[in-house]
Amino acid sequence: MPTTPESPVILQVLPSLVTGGVERGTIEIAQAVAEADGVSLVASAGGPLVSTLERVGGTHFTLPLDTKNPVAIWRNAARLTALIQAEKIALVHARSRAPAWSAWLACQRTGARFVTTYHGTYAENLPFKRRYNSVMARGEIVIAASRFIADTIREQHGVPEARIRVIPRGVDPAIFDPAAVVPDRLVRLARTWRLPDGAPTVTLPGRLTAWKGQSVLLAAIARLTRKDVCCVLVGSDQGRHAYSARLMQEATALGIADRVRLVGHCEDMPAAMMLSDVVVHASTRPEAFGRVVIEAQAMARPVVAADLGGPVETVVQGVTGWRVTPNDPAALAAALDAALAMNLDERRALGSRARASVPTVRGMQEATLDVYEAVLTAARGEAEIDA
Repeated sequence: MPTTPESPVILQVLPSLVTGGVERGTIEIAQAVAEADGVSLVASAGGPLVSTLERVGGTHFTLPLDTKNPVAIWRNAARLTALIQAEKIALVHARSRAPAWSAWLACQRTGARFVTTYHGTYAENLPFKRRYNSVMARGEIVIAASRFIADTIREQHGVPEARIRVIPRGVDPAIFDPAAVVPDRLVRLARTWRLPDGAPTVTLPGRLTAWKGQSVLLAAIARLTRKDVCCVLVGSDQGRHAYSARLMQEATALGIADRVRLVGHCEDMPAAMMLSDVVVHASTRPEAFGRVVIEAQAMARPVVAADLGGPVETVVQGVTGWRVTPNDPAALAAALDAALAMNLDERRALGSRARASVPTVRGMQEATLDVYEAVLTAARGEAEIDA
């Protein structure tokens, strides 16, 4: 960020700081702002990650930004206006639609600069939904996690290419490092998951929800040449216990229930990746990026990903992994058979190529700070002209 007499004050807004990719990205950027001698603020409804934010140098303001109620959005605009004025905030970075509307209104009132990150493919199945989504395309610069999302922004909202920056999410190669995972971590996790000794393990990390493709993977496991493969579904069902029960019913019907593990949320994802012979992304609709894919690649694991959305840009077919037709158990099974049939040298070569290809958190942080600098520099230029 630019050197100024006063450190620039940057505010990020999002619904809450509970868990997820948006929240992790917010904390990573908050840390980068603080390390660059800026003042790093975040406003949300709060959550368990507030303490993490504070540890990396950010300051949290608790506001009820986790609501889509139009009256509440209007009231939050007034709250953010007051916060911008009190803290002399130079730039607001919005990461979710309802808080973005409040932030956009507050920026219009105060003259603070407005940047957005367009995090996903927002549904447009209801009247006026495209207009509601359009606030994420109103940033002076709109950050997209992938070229797929950049194309969506341009096609759906008419945003010119000059206002879009593609900044992929990144991994921390020091955390997602195969050499950093000591055997005790693997043993502990294998026991917790009740993994059978010597059996290959195929893992799908992601929330337990239908579009993540857990059912597709179960059907693929039943088609594999090897009949000893253990299938691990990592992720919380977030209270959707009926879906978890349905998955086990499907596994029973396929005759693979004894080889399926629903293990819930995992705190040690590097170890989870290391325990996996293959990591699967099986989403049936496009994802903006697909962070678990690059986390697995950073851990030098073979990856099989659905050929849509962000993973198209991070998995090079046959070089750093495999891409398969979405929602196609037979295609997924064929790719898994190929991955499991690799010898040790082939696995090592693929893993090395995959690890070398992944974008990093540091790269994402630096690119985002460059966006802030560009917007703030433009603002200073406008101020000089007006003067």
